[in-house]
Amino acid sequence: AEMAAARLSGTENRLVSLPLSRIRVIMKSSPEVSSINQDALFLTAKATELFVQYLATYSYKHGRGKEKNALTYTDLSHTAEECETFQFLADILPKKILASKYLKMLEKEKRDGEVREDDDEDEEEEDEGE
Repeated sequence: AEMAAARLSGTENRLVSLPLSRIRVIMKSSPEVSSINQDALFLTAKATELFVQYLATYSYKHGRGKEKNALTYTDLSHTAEECETFQFLADILPKKILASKYLKMLEKEKRDGEVREDDDEDEEEEDEGE
């Protein structure tokens, strides 16, 4: 494994397109991680790169990318919303909406929340009456 790490250090830039130093910083930001083996760093970088390629390719093929010959944010957010494999990204890639629509949604949620609480109280009163 050490020889593999030594061999990789000279060619790793060609094998992985993501910057290993940035990936090391991200990995070290986890409190459980004390040291990072060079092979583990390389494999994490390569796996991340392949995952991003898969996400992009899937989003392009299943979105409107083929029509426009481009990958759009909407294609990515649609994939995160619709594809079970990528649903864990839904918070990171939310659907784009206008700020005015978002404010209206918040207002509606607030009103619905108040209504729901009132409904619960009514149901409890009805239960007691029966």
